Amino acid sequence: MLEVRGLAKSFGERVAVLDVNFTAESGQTLGLLGPNGAGKSTVVNIMAGLLRPDRGEVHVHGQVIKSDTSAVKLLVGLVPQDLALYEELSALDNLRLFGALYGLQGPELAVRADSALAVARLADRAQDRVESFSGGMKRRLNIAAALLHEPRVLLLDEPTVGVDPQSRNAIFDTLGELKAKGLTLVYTTHYMEEAERLCDRIVIIDQGRVLADDTLAGLHARLPVSCVLQVDLATGPDRARLEPLLRALPAVTRVDWRDGGFTAGLTDLAAGTAQLLACLQQFGAIVRHLKADRPTLESVFLELTGRSLRDA
Repeated sequence: MLEVRGLAKSFGERVAVLDVNFTAESGQTLGLLGPNGAGKSTVVNIMAGLLRPDRGEVHVHGQVIKSDTSAVKLLVGLVPQDLALYEELSALDNLRLFGALYGLQGPELAVRADSALAVARLADRAQDRVESFSGGMKRRLNIAAALLHEPRVLLLDEPTVGVDPQSRNAIFDTLGELKAKGLTLVYTTHYMEEAERLCDRIVIIDQGRVLADDTLAGLHARLPVSCVLQVDLATGPDRARLEPLLRALPAVTRVDWRDGGFTAGLTDLAAGTAQLLACLQQFGAIVRHLKADRPTLESVFLELTGRSLRDA
């Protein structure tokens, strides 16, 4: 349904995107992840037809988006990160306005607006002004506006920023229903747990290039650790003396310190835990709590993109 081929885009001397390729099928949710300034927004804007690439093409259902006026854009819906709503208008009037921009009118527009409000779970607030809505309700109406023209591909740019847990779950339910209907969803987010929950496939980009394009299981297989052990200490040991000993253990690949203890990456849970506990006991450190877990998508993300702080 969606194919991105060799996208490249520069702004002056700054290269924003360089040779980006990926595909997404009908009924699939593709996560597009990356640090600030990685090129995600540029890729989304090119897919939406808002930017022309210097090189490469975006194919939707076999058709190429060539410009902002390409008819194939009607197959694409965009949910921008910044709310695109008129707060002094009612929810229904907002949808009537956006529907008119898509060329909808009369009974067809009325049916589409009612359907979009139902999908967003806002049918009972259709006549209320948007200024009276919570942040989560506005986010859901933003999604409804992108569905009016019945797109085949829906681009969602951080659609849960600043919403409460109930609204986030409502948005997730809505996206699940759209996916079940066969829509292709492209989901950008900085919340790794959202990508883990929603996405069938994940593309990680940084510095304008694709670093990974795989399933969640495939991404986990890239890590040099099989599990993560969280260790809470009742005593504060001499970290400078203890850390080299921990890092030298055969089954330990890394140690990340935090208040009250540390987190260790292990190649083998049983062997690594035994080695760590023996080392801590020998050092006189008192263990208060242990918690083992599999590596998260955040671990994969940081492994690929680095842990240093960066600004866009």
